[in-house]
Amino acid sequence: MSDFRRITESFSVSPQVTEADIVRAAAEGFVLVINNRPDGEDPGQPSSAAIEAAARAAGMDYVHIPVRGGPGPDQVEAVQRAVEAAGGPVLAFCRSGTRSIVTWSIGQALSGASDRETLVRQGAAAGYDLSGVLPG
Repeated sequence: MSDFRRITESFSVSPQVTEADIVRAAAEGFVLVINNRPDGEDPGQPSSAAIEAAARAAGMDYVHIPVRGGPGPDQVEAVQRAVEAAGGPVLAFCRSGTRSIVTWSIGQALSGASDRETLVRQGAAAGYDLSGVLPG
């Protein structure tokens, strides 16, 4: 089972999830799953299609916004739009959760929704160091 790490009341990140984790996420009240992991990154990872099918079967929305390396402006904007439109708690994942929190945090900082200090503190509380990736 993956470790869902709550960043805010409406946004959490996780390392790679399985179909069973998706069922648990739905039971915990998540309404949207964001997959930031490219398909085929690791031979053993579930495909985006498999995770999407599990999410939809569990009654959740799903979006695949793959991030390779650091997120670009299009990925930051896509995550921001998806989170804003979700209407409830969002679970984003990648291999370790790092790309997911970085992509979301950059959007929060650039939009002015949150300040750098708060984002760094939220990241640290969840086990992620954002001090080197956020505009400052």
